[in-house]
Amino acid sequence: MIRWLIPLLVAALILAGAASLLAGSIWLSPAALIEAIVAPRPTLAGLIMTEIRLPRLILGILVGGILGLSGAVLQGLLRNPLAEPGLLGVSTGASLGAVVAIYYGFASSFTLAAPLFGLVGGLVTAGLALVLSRSGGTLALILAGAAVSSIAGAGVSLALNLAPNPYAAYEIMTWLLGSLADRSWDHVRLAAPFIAVGAVLLLLTGRAIDALALGEAQAESLGIDVGRIRLLALFGTAFGVGAATAVTGAIGFVGLVAPHIVRPLVGHRPGRTLAPAALAGALLVVVADIATRIIRLGPELKLGVLISLIGAPFFLWLVLHLRRTAP
Repeated sequence: MIRWLIPLLVAALILAGAASLLAGSIWLSPAALIEAIVAPRPTLAGLIMTEIRLPRLILGILVGGILGLSGAVLQGLLRNPLAEPGLLGVSTGASLGAVVAIYYGFASSFTLAAPLFGLVGGLVTAGLALVLSRSGGTLALILAGAAVSSIAGAGVSLALNLAPNPYAAYEIMTWLLGSLADRSWDHVRLAAPFIAVGAVLLLLTGRAIDALALGEAQAESLGIDVGRIRLLALFGTAFGVGAATAVTGAIGFVGLVAPHIVRPLVGHRPGRTLAPAALAGALLVVVADIATRIIRLGPELKLGVLISLIGAPFFLWLVLHLRRTAP
């Protein structure tokens, strides 16, 4: 099964991607899609595909992939099956940065202000977590991330409380719900380089987190520089997840759920979980994004809300499962 897992996930992602290009308020047929690709002149179907749905699809793959990958790395590094990217405060910091841009009106005058501020916020919170945990170990990193996340969350709540007008509060709340709607190639170009750098840093931890499954002391005896691996995981998460959150808003549970979906299929080896978890995360986000366009409940259902509705019951099941299987 391990041998066929990645090809199966890639095939499923290709099928989901094709469905994502067809689905929406204006449904496109496969024939219209092919015609839009080969037509010598731009068509309406071609414009819908290339300017609206294709950047949305690519962003969904990038965001889901980095969330799944970072979740797999953090669960292996921290030896905690409940670990996910938000644990280090990066997501909340990116949210705070975007909220600041909206609150002070930068987002209304410059389209990419919220993503840029969000990216800076994610990097700043990661830097603070690193500084606060420098002299400690893994536990210190978790506590520092929780502290920074709490402070950033309080800042978001304060901005909502003091929003100068209902429109600003609505804009902040809408952004915090997380969505791929109305994203353009500018958002892809902004996020993709940082997500790529983050993914490379996280993938470099693959061999080490297998050794860390034995414990930090045992990993160090095998020649693993635990401090270096911790830095790679922290900065990889900061660059990748910070950029993802900056352009899409807060999307939770993907980093928690995706590694658990594939882990039993790779023999529960942390290092082997990384690439499948990235593909599973991308698949989850793309499929959920299609569902937001199909499910009609009035206004379009936000991606972050739908994934939370799926992820929260899974999280509860996981806690109960761990309680039953714990020694």
